[in-house]
Amino acid sequence: MTHITPVRTRVRSTTPALGALSAAALLVALAAPAASAHPAARPSARIPFTQATVTAAGTPGTYKIAWQAPGIRHVTITSGGRTVASGGSTGQVTVTGLPADADRQWFTLAPDHGKGLRLADRLIKLDGAVNFRDAGGYRTRDGHWVKMGEIYRSDALDKLTDADLAKLGRLGIDTDYDLRTASERSSAPDRVPSGTRYVVADVLAGSDMTTTMPKTEAGAVEMMTDGEKFMVSGDTAKAAYRKVFSGVADGDDALFHCTAGKDRTGWANAALLTALGVPRDIVMKDYLASNDYRAEANEAALASMPPEQAKVYKPMLDVRAEYLNSGFDEVRDRFGSFSTYEKRALGLDADELRSLKRELLA
Repeated sequence: MTHITPVRTRVRSTTPALGALSAAALLVALAAPAASAHPAARPSARIPFTQATVTAAGTPGTYKIAWQAPGIRHVTITSGGRTVASGGSTGQVTVTGLPADADRQWFTLAPDHGKGLRLADRLIKLDGAVNFRDAGGYRTRDGHWVKMGEIYRSDALDKLTDADLAKLGRLGIDTDYDLRTASERSSAPDRVPSGTRYVVADVLAGSDMTTTMPKTEAGAVEMMTDGEKFMVSGDTAKAAYRKVFSGVADGDDALFHCTAGKDRTGWANAALLTALGVPRDIVMKDYLASNDYRAEANEAALASMPPEQAKVYKPMLDVRAEYLNSGFDEVRDRFGSFSTYEKRALGLDADELRSLKRELLA
């Protein structure tokens, strides 16, 4: 019998406060962990949680769970059909003794009234990828939640082990959208589970964005911001993302990825979350999380370089707020609004946007 030891903090009674377009040539050679969900919405929302997170701790089988649910008196947390913790409207608990070898450990947070939430740690731990994570688990402005277990984002998949493929096969991913260039795809071809449809959605096809390496740190930052703008308004980028969004709107349980899983992939997920109504500050946190997931790989890459070279390369390994902001600035400058970008660049008409939300929001 699995031993489960729920550990509760004292429930507070206070009202709660409220990938890289880094030169592809560099990142092909590079080959982490948390989950989050956030605020702002009507107290009348059917799901009463305004925040909820599940984070795997360093010890296998141990998870930290935090939540805020204004107006709720009692929250029960179950996993595998067993109650593992409980608390009030605001809580933080640590649950230990759960199976260490589970593909993912799911938790249901059930309030005393209203609908519950089903959450897991966002990171999917794999031997051959460090930035493979769930796109869901975030709250929208109007009180919906982006479902987990539907859409995934990742770095390169060429180093996946057989055990990784078996784990991904159990996730039930219908389609793998490869956002990389032809040279990246040929030098590091994807490994995907049997039955998963493979689709090329080359964001940078035909562009010269990855052929010239910058010589200065400032030049590297400029390359990254220019690259983000291209991902918004470049013709090949629009065609690639339109392909991804069309499939997701049609109900695909999809995976999209590039080499580092942070720039081309980062914009894809930022655009998806924004289209679903997730607040910009949470979209930014999701984007910047690649710095945490990729920290070890990035540090190893920089340590292998002379200091002056590392200074130039570091901006290309990072994700920074100014990069993503340059993409949203490009949306404003080229399209006037994000809703216009959805229609003209992503090909989402009103019916498809409704379909997207119907598929992915709870």
